[in-house]
Amino acid sequence: MLTSMQPQYEEKRFALRMALRLPIVVSGRADDGAAWSEPTETDDISTLGALFQLNQKIASGETLYIRSHRPDGVPVEVKAQVVRLSAASHGTSRVGVTIVEQKESWLRLFVAWIADDNVADGADE
Repeated sequence: MLTSMQPQYEEKRFALRMALRLPIVVSGRADDGAAWSEPTETDDISTLGALFQLNQKIASGETLYIRSHRPDGVPVEVKAQVVRLSAASHGTSRVGVTIVEQKESWLRLFVAWIADDNVADGADE
């Protein structure tokens, strides 16, 4: 049995991560049950999650819903859990989430944007 206490913020990322400013709409529920929604953009995305800035006050472990679009316009909505919160340069906090439902949709979104980037950056042959 492991007895050493490991910090929660230890890097456990196995996911491919890319800096990408992807417009998203984040929504959730406040403590009083009121629904809220806030447009923002990602600082980066990975095959398993995303990092973005948010003005809405949220807590670690909270469930959020993230909506975006693939480059071809196909809408994507996923359920995510807050796994990291830190101070932000804009907004209230930088939020790190892991995708908990519709993981395959998120993976397709990630691949589509990365492939789109590569196509845009590649020279015509």
